Amino acid sequence: MKRLTVILLLLNLTTAVMAVTTGTEGDSISWLRRTIRGFSKVDTAYVEPEHYNFSAMVQMTHTYEIYRLKSSDGQSLTFAPSVTAKVGPYFGWRWVFAGYTFDLNLGTGKSSKQEWDLSIYSAQIGVDLFYRRTGNDYKIRDVKLREGRLTETLEGLSFDGLSVGITGFNIYYIFNHQRFSYPAAFAQSGRQKRSCGSWMAGIGYIRNSLDFDHQKLQNLMSLYGGTKAEPLDSGLMFNSVRYYDISATGGYAYNWVFARNWLFCASAALGLGYKRSVGDAEQKRGFRFNNFNFDGIGRFALVYNNTRFYAGAGLVVHGYTYRKSRFSAHNAFGSLNIYVGYNFGLRSKYKKQRP
Repeated sequence: MKRLTVILLLLNLTTAVMAVTTGTEGDSISWLRRTIRGFSKVDTAYVEPEHYNFSAMVQMTHTYEIYRLKSSDGQSLTFAPSVTAKVGPYFGWRWVFAGYTFDLNLGTGKSSKQEWDLSIYSAQIGVDLFYRRTGNDYKIRDVKLREGRLTETLEGLSFDGLSVGITGFNIYYIFNHQRFSYPAAFAQSGRQKRSCGSWMAGIGYIRNSLDFDHQKLQNLMSLYGGTKAEPLDSGLMFNSVRYYDISATGGYAYNWVFARNWLFCASAALGLGYKRSVGDAEQKRGFRFNNFNFDGIGRFALVYNNTRFYAGAGLVVHGYTYRKSRFSAHNAFGSLNIYVGYNFGLRSKYKKQRP
């Protein structure tokens, strides 16, 4: 199935604003323009700015999701859909990338998935926005019941009684922004010349909706479990839950330049989130909760970039935990991008130089 996907990767948001806020008196630069310019200022001994105005790229994107439900009595169920993949060409002009992608049907059947991601990277500030509706094409990946109970017959079965929605954002500040470049690792913009790292801090917000047909799962367990079927724990007998998570995050990122034009980036951030949940359960006592839990975000990239040609792979993983005395949910989702591209249209300031 063909899907039209337009992705706005603002590779340098602050530079875009600078183009609008031009000076009005000769060569004088307004205070606002100088302030905005400071957001993208880099130490050229460590970071090589982007040399070109245009870029053409082919990218393959793999997305995945895993959800684990666990009761306090020891039952746990792990669900995950088949890995999905899309591929297509992209064309970029400075800060905007647009592309037409094709779905590669690695799984079976049709899916109602909806996925939208937007990443904004400047030297100082990064923003991740995401909207995901996972559809109802989950499969049972792992089942842990009481000792001696039959579980192998359930693993791998399709289960359309689970639907998850995730909407949220993360905003983070890069402290060592003049020498460390997130765009070089994840936005195909600029090039890290020398190894360097940076601490970062930020805030995030998540709205997570979970609709669960526990009766359908119980019927499936009875059908395939036979005489060894086990009833669901009361903690898993709910129909829907809505989680709201506000978190403060902190972490560290490092760009390792292990060879000329090569870069490996590893980044990890841990967030302390305050979560509020409202749900509909058959036994509601103890199910509504307000508490703190830890979240995590990991980013990894391998990039080759000689300013003209570039290729690489980038992995971003989000993990969230919701926990209460009778019930817990663990959710992880992410995407893997593999790409190759070509820059052209040399910017005027570099026309007298060889990249």
